[in-house]
Amino acid sequence: MSGFPWSAFAVNLAWAAGAALAVMLVTFAVAVRAGVHRVVDVAWGIGFTAVAAVTLAASAGHGDLVRRLLVTSLTAVWGVRLAAHIARRGRGHGEDPRYEAMLTKAPGNRNAYAFRMVYLLQGALVWLVSLPVQAAQYVPGPPSALAWTGTALWTVGIGFEAVGDAQLARFRADPANRGRIMDRGLWAWTRHPNYFGDFCVWWGLFLLACDSPAAAAVSVVSPVVMTLLLTRGSGKRLLERHMADRPGYAGYRARTSGFFPRPPRGTRSGGRRG
Repeated sequence: MSGFPWSAFAVNLAWAAGAALAVMLVTFAVAVRAGVHRVVDVAWGIGFTAVAAVTLAASAGHGDLVRRLLVTSLTAVWGVRLAAHIARRGRGHGEDPRYEAMLTKAPGNRNAYAFRMVYLLQGALVWLVSLPVQAAQYVPGPPSALAWTGTALWTVGIGFEAVGDAQLARFRADPANRGRIMDRGLWAWTRHPNYFGDFCVWWGLFLLACDSPAAAAVSVVSPVVMTLLLTRGSGKRLLERHMADRPGYAGYRARTSGFFPRPPRGTRSGGRRG
């Protein structure tokens, strides 16, 4: 694991933690003023973008410039797109039911509880999950074929996220689809094209760090944690629990892959996900 600038990277970990915390503090102030904590979901993508930008500045003189610019650009495109999508989706709505349910049971001050249990937790996760974004920018030498493979995997992921979100938004905009289950486009191949896209994005960014065994070793926890969050944590599992009683969902679940895309089994019943 020689050749990796461990001292400089250790300093960067502190800068990245500060960037993630700053984003969450600003978001918390906005949320308190607005009276809704759902805005913290917008800060998820912004937090990663801030960490990437801070690392780009801090890694000057250490990592390869092409790799640093590539990693920062890919992270920023993913983060800004996600933040904009969540902001548009939540415009005009009240508190997110998840946060409302949690804060209703909060001991003491709701805002203080939200800060501890939501904002600080998300900030810590941004710091942890962004480890490949940080480590890759300290890798010496130009990107190899493995790094470009990671870029290609990131491209697949951002495509699944963007196309899947656009398809679902168009579907929901049609009043005739209210209460129905979306099972067209990418949603016919996987029940969670956006979560599968996230999976590809973070394994792709990890591959950009893998030209250095040291960077790979220190950051492999990131895509593993993200995969667990998407499949067993706050992603797929919670959403499917919420959807379980919807008319037509059982049939959709039976014929459609739960995560990795594949052709649907059998024929569609005409139900859709709304």
